[in-house]
Amino acid sequence: MNAATSIVCADNLPHMQTLPPASCDLIYADPPFNQNKQMGPTQKGVASFNDRFQGGLEGYVSFLRPRLAQMHRLLSDRGSLFVHLNWRTVHYVKIELDRILGVDNFLNEIIWGYRSGSRPGRWFSRKHDTILVYAKKLGTHTFNVQRDGEYRTRDLKRSADGVPYKLTRKGPIFFHPDGPAMTDVWDVPILSTVSRERTGYPTQKPMALLRRIILACSNEGDMVADFFCGSGTTLVAAQELGRKWIGCDESPEAVAIASDRLASEQESRQMA
Repeated sequence: MNAATSIVCADNLPHMQTLPPASCDLIYADPPFNQNKQMGPTQKGVASFNDRFQGGLEGYVSFLRPRLAQMHRLLSDRGSLFVHLNWRTVHYVKIELDRILGVDNFLNEIIWGYRSGSRPGRWFSRKHDTILVYAKKLGTHTFNVQRDGEYRTRDLKRSADGVPYKLTRKGPIFFHPDGPAMTDVWDVPILSTVSRERTGYPTQKPMALLRRIILACSNEGDMVADFFCGSGTTLVAAQELGRKWIGCDESPEAVAIASDRLASEQESRQMA
């Protein structure tokens, strides 16, 4: 690792306290979800962690509060914070984030919807996570519009150079050739049981999800941080996209997995 990149095995709170203010341009946080159970090991038996908090929900929020405050301190004025949660805690954590970062700096409540097997119950299947997004300073934060999908406009035509357009009584209306701008509802597939990305870490997120976040809210050379880095997906995506990165996790198994992935990605780039 060079001076611009580091991954450490530690409690993230004291580690963040050692870092200088305004040193991160993007922070992604995927903390435990307070599911009151042991997570993992998976079929590969690689890693597990205890997702239980003394005091239940109140204990969980008390655990996150000083960590979110440190993330706020570490963000540059161009920075954004993405906090990945689910239905159990998202409403309570949003209140804390409003207090720490300010209601006016709230950007989005991203709904990451996915499809996976489920058993029928007495409610609709819970098949989405929520990612809360805040700017350190609204108006100076980095945001690059992302585009994906197809236009739903009927009778769409294409010009000789491939630009989509629709004819109207007032003349042609041209659309962006790269597709419509993304909204705050994301359809990104979860990792299948046979995915080549799978490392065996129980809460591993897909690279496509982190690539989208990093491309939208950072530029090449920016510092991307993940202080609950788990299997290192954020760090690998950042390295692949030409960003600097900082990672931290208190699990030695997680740090070992992340370090191996980073080394493999670096080797692949050098061979390309």
